[in-house]
Amino acid sequence: MKFTAAKKGLALVAGLAMVSSLAACGGSGSSSGASKSGEKTELSVWAWEPTLKGVVKKFEAKNPDIKIKLQNVGTNTKEYTALDNAIQAGSGAPDVAQIEYYAIPQYAIGKHLMDITDKTNGFKGFYSPGTWASVQWGGKVYGLPMDSGPMAFFYNKDVFDKAGVDASQIKTWDEYYEAAKKVKAVGSYITSDSGDAGFYDSMVWLAGGHPFKTSADGKNVTLNLTGDERAKEFTEFWQKMISEGLIDTKTAGWSEDWFKAMTDGSIASLLTGAWMPANLANSAASGAGKWRVAPMPTLDGKATDAENGGSSLGIISSTKKADAAYKFIEFANHDSEGVSTRVKGGAFPADTKTMKSSEFLDASTVKNSDGQDVEYFGGQKYNEVLAQAAESVSTGYQFLPFEVYARGKYGDFTGKSFTGDAKLTDGIAAWQKDMVSYAKQQGFEVK
Repeated sequence: MKFTAAKKGLALVAGLAMVSSLAACGGSGSSSGASKSGEKTELSVWAWEPTLKGVVKKFEAKNPDIKIKLQNVGTNTKEYTALDNAIQAGSGAPDVAQIEYYAIPQYAIGKHLMDITDKTNGFKGFYSPGTWASVQWGGKVYGLPMDSGPMAFFYNKDVFDKAGVDASQIKTWDEYYEAAKKVKAVGSYITSDSGDAGFYDSMVWLAGGHPFKTSADGKNVTLNLTGDERAKEFTEFWQKMISEGLIDTKTAGWSEDWFKAMTDGSIASLLTGAWMPANLANSAASGAGKWRVAPMPTLDGKATDAENGGSSLGIISSTKKADAAYKFIEFANHDSEGVSTRVKGGAFPADTKTMKSSEFLDASTVKNSDGQDVEYFGGQKYNEVLAQAAESVSTGYQFLPFEVYARGKYGDFTGKSFTGDAKLTDGIAAWQKDMVSYAKQQGFEVK
């Protein structure tokens, strides 16, 4: 679902997984957690994804001996802060937690997530390439994919028509740049960015960049944003867009003004994850019928994609109820009933079967929070585009083993780049310098 790592001011995860001495903090992870005969096993699940509420009801009906205590302790970074605090304290951690793909390496390296490789033989073909790759670290599986965030080009057709641009035919970044100038000429911005670390990462991934690498043992980290050619190409391209005033750098993402700009046409498109339709239908409702979806413009026009968001459910290694915990995450993210419940609730699927189903591909409406079907994309079978995007995600991109920290600091160093007071290349270089310093403080060998 919605990926909000760009939000500023969230607390940072205090403890780095690799160097924590509390990696195992209790339990072998093999017991069911059941107590006396007839008593229920209670599982603590931390997650903010709303579709899990329906999943819990169905799971408990099928498993009357297991009670799920579902808690929203905060989205993304707020949850990770609470989780990190519980791990360091040695108590209070949940049995299961929602972990975004970018945060998995951080918790896997520190052994805070249970290795479930032996339970997932044959699962590879069940999930889309990007999501399955994202729940792995060092050849081991540390969670089951909940949803997916392949990137797509969401655009306001009315604005692009006014500008004389067929957005569906924009294939390259150069074509996107030319379109941006025409869109600006009719009084709109082609998109917005006031400093979103997740967006930056995804666009570097889309470009084919590999600026981050971590050794299998988690001890050695390479940071090369300033030297990786594809990362540099995106940074320079985005600087050109900023310098020429072609993107809105003032309106904060996910704000009321941001959604208003999408309804009045002042922001004409988004390069974002496939989870966006429900957000548009609910928060930019009056834009219904005006918007369409197209594949992502890429550096050279070749079909490829990158993940922008998405989460897993992982088992926290301190649990004493591992069997019950796995039963729950398997039902939520691998069982057809659990998956169907979440997709019908608005989640973008991680499994290939759903993405190939006629029911999914033929959808031309988006269900809003009131349960109404809205033709937000003018009758377009938008999932056809999004499903192809998921199949096109390239694998092999690596996140940092302290990605949560890194994304939290992005705005500190690139903020002036979006106000025109500094170059984005300088902001990225300063951001990298800070990450190198942090990595060394945490005990990593850094290149």
